[in-house]
Amino acid sequence: MANKKGARAPTELTPIHRRAAGIDIGATFHVVAVPADIEVEPVRTFRSFTADLSALGDWLVGCGITTVAMESTGIYWVPVFEMLEARGLDVVLVNARDAKTVPGRKTDVNDAQWIQQLHSYGLLRASFRPGAAIVALRAYLRHRERMLEYAAAHVQHMQKALMQMNLQLHHVVSDITGVTGMKIVRAIIAGERDAKVLAAHRDVRCKASAATISEALTGHYRPEHVFALRQAVELYDAYQAKLQDCDAEIERSLRALPTGSVAAPPAASAPRSRKPQKNEPRFEIQAVLHALLGVDLTQIDGIGPYSALRIVAECGTDMARWPTAKHFTSWLTLAPGCKISGGKVLSARTRRSANRAAVLLRLAAVSVGRTSTALGAFFRRLAARIGKAKAVTATARKIAVLFYNTLRYGKAYVDPGADYYEERYRQRVIANLRHRADALGFTLVEGAATVGAS
Repeated sequence: MANKKGARAPTELTPIHRRAAGIDIGATFHVVAVPADIEVEPVRTFRSFTADLSALGDWLVGCGITTVAMESTGIYWVPVFEMLEARGLDVVLVNARDAKTVPGRKTDVNDAQWIQQLHSYGLLRASFRPGAAIVALRAYLRHRERMLEYAAAHVQHMQKALMQMNLQLHHVVSDITGVTGMKIVRAIIAGERDAKVLAAHRDVRCKASAATISEALTGHYRPEHVFALRQAVELYDAYQAKLQDCDAEIERSLRALPTGSVAAPPAASAPRSRKPQKNEPRFEIQAVLHALLGVDLTQIDGIGPYSALRIVAECGTDMARWPTAKHFTSWLTLAPGCKISGGKVLSARTRRSANRAAVLLRLAAVSVGRTSTALGAFFRRLAARIGKAKAVTATARKIAVLFYNTLRYGKAYVDPGADYYEERYRQRVIANLRHRADALGFTLVEGAATVGAS
């Protein structure tokens, strides 16, 4: 049947990757689909055992496949991804949201064929995955965070055992795992019950007096609670030892990374805070990072040495993976959304995401909001106008842009100060008022500020 006059003839999609495969990842088996014109049996199923994964790779290489797409299903994709990548294939990890099939008749075979078809037409976007060296560093840091969570659970067990004995130690010391707290807890485990003797372990920096600590340590020592306290301390000490081993591996992995430039970087600036945080690794993170990157990320307000290390481990050292800072903030899900229909903006909310780098940047935004800096003034001004939740996102996006420009272009950040931001804001408000006055036919006249009578 002939097309109507003026109607555009339908066009067919042209495959971009003619040797593309799609894999539907599962816990016990994987379904693999290749183009039907290169294989008699284009869909095959392989178990998740190592021998079967090796057979999967041999089959794909034998079919002449050059690129493979798979969904990021749990952690089951990791061994498949690494095995195929080691064989020289271009492996594309895609978000399951981008590879949704039409509803109805959903099977593993249909999913694999759908992923293969989308990938062959170039309709799938690869998720970001840094290089192997950064992946290893990221794994060490994520494992360290898990060890900290386990150790924190046993600190809670220690507090529970103390409370069951009515020992109000956490009310008189800021941290029971500090110098004073641990000396007292270890003395209790060793058998000491005299409150005054226990209070004598007070460190000179402790704000509470020895008499107050002695009153807080007068309790009812039951054997079962002391036993629970002893085991909680032993488990806490075990995790602290594991953290030291993890820190050694992180330092070794960090020093093994290739430097970005041959020329020696300029000397690192003095840190804003000389006191390291309690849960930070005990090696010189700032010096090692500065030698690796050639820039000092800790001069950005809100980003300390440990935060900079964790963000670099999540994002990598090559910011060229994102063409602009806008692409980077969009990947972080810190940029406003764009949901438009009929020329009307339906929603500009940021997307939900579990991006760890975005979480770190939001934490940096919260901390910088309490400082007398330009970013702190920006946060407070925005929080008063649109609320703290949106102010955190907007400030985190600003910090992300500074991070991107510093790491990619080597731009050193110098804080202009809160007064500079407030003056710029004042000039902007005055300019807007003058523009509105001109539009209404009035003239804005500056006058002396009047003080209201009380």
